[in-house]
Amino acid sequence: MKKVLQNNLLLIISVLSLTVLHFPKSSAQQNVQEKYFRHLRYNHVSPHVELRGIHEINFKEAQQTSHYVFRYNKVNQLKEIINYHYHDQRRHPLSTIGAYRTVFRYTDTSEVRIFFDKKGDRMMNDRQVYKEQYTFDKKKFKYKLNFYDLDDNPMESNWKIARYQWSKNRKMVIEKRYNLKNRHVNISPYFDFGITGILYQKDGAPKGNYNLNEQLEIQENDVGVASYQDVYDDIGNHIQYSYHDKNDKLVKNQWGFAIGKNDYDNIGNNNKRSTFDENNNLIDTRDLPSNRIVEVASAASKKDTLEIKEKALGYLIALQELKPDLMKSVFHEDLAKRTLGYDPKEKQQIIRETSYKQMVKFAESWNQSGVKFPPKPNNKVIILDIYNHVASVKLISDNWVEYLHLIYINDNWQIINLLWQHKDVRRYKMKE
Repeated sequence: MKKVLQNNLLLIISVLSLTVLHFPKSSAQQNVQEKYFRHLRYNHVSPHVELRGIHEINFKEAQQTSHYVFRYNKVNQLKEIINYHYHDQRRHPLSTIGAYRTVFRYTDTSEVRIFFDKKGDRMMNDRQVYKEQYTFDKKKFKYKLNFYDLDDNPMESNWKIARYQWSKNRKMVIEKRYNLKNRHVNISPYFDFGITGILYQKDGAPKGNYNLNEQLEIQENDVGVASYQDVYDDIGNHIQYSYHDKNDKLVKNQWGFAIGKNDYDNIGNNNKRSTFDENNNLIDTRDLPSNRIVEVASAASKKDTLEIKEKALGYLIALQELKPDLMKSVFHEDLAKRTLGYDPKEKQQIIRETSYKQMVKFAESWNQSGVKFPPKPNNKVIILDIYNHVASVKLISDNWVEYLHLIYINDNWQIINLLWQHKDVRRYKMKE
């Protein structure tokens, strides 16, 4: 307990001693103490891979764009990373930080990383842990990584890993992973590599990750993949990744492709992704959006307007005329339908919810007597806004006033959210 209090005290002192991030400095100070990078080098291999910023920019450019700030101590060790990266990026627990500020602390044999939000409170990173501690040997080889919670107790990551263990074997770094019960864990929940061997390029970028047996021989997993291999360009962009069998021949992974290729714009934004089969034939290609260029939606079409009105009215018609199939077509299965209710036992107002399945049931029998609505119902639709794939509608009937959210999904408009109240306000506690 005393050790924990001492550690927390050191953290508080560290936080209080931090200066404001962006303040005018001489160029000499900036070059020595801080560096600015548009992106982090992509890593889907291992936390053993060095954390590295790419696409370096200057202080002035950093004030105008998404970036990371790398701060260094007097002996050029990474002291802190501030995360101002707001462009779209490929999120990955091994590649992205997921915290506003990452603080680094060192001893002769360890490096500790702790994560903070904008308020200065401790938070989890993208691996869903509060603290990471790397351990080094005398030659500065990184051979262990442990995860800890807020009380410095060992914890598991979102991949159920509590500890990484690394050793050297010829040109490879051998990786094993363990949970809190000290049992072996696969490389990730979606890839069944057990023991792995990491092969590095001279610049520290990962070149290949190999699935190994207990004798450290390359073996294939259940879908025939024995390794995945990466290619980076001179800037550090991750331009290709490919999957291979134990004979190093291209093979499809569990997602149905053998090669993935990424295109980047001139400032490192990934703007295109393509996949290929084992014969290098194109399977699929798609452009990726970037916050660098925002394409605003055009005005809604007449077709959209008519379909939205039809779906909004269809909900009432399905109730009024007992049409469950119509009800199924106008609502999305993830419907959230809510209204204000009253709990007589607790004597307070509450929120009442109705599900998609309940609405279909209501359409089968709720108005079977034919007296829930006037003989000629008055249904009125007012479209409040349409923006590309979403729309907001006000629906007024003899019984209710309702606000609907619709979504355009799979070439079809459907109601996804519905908030309503009775038209007769005397049913409610009067507002003060």
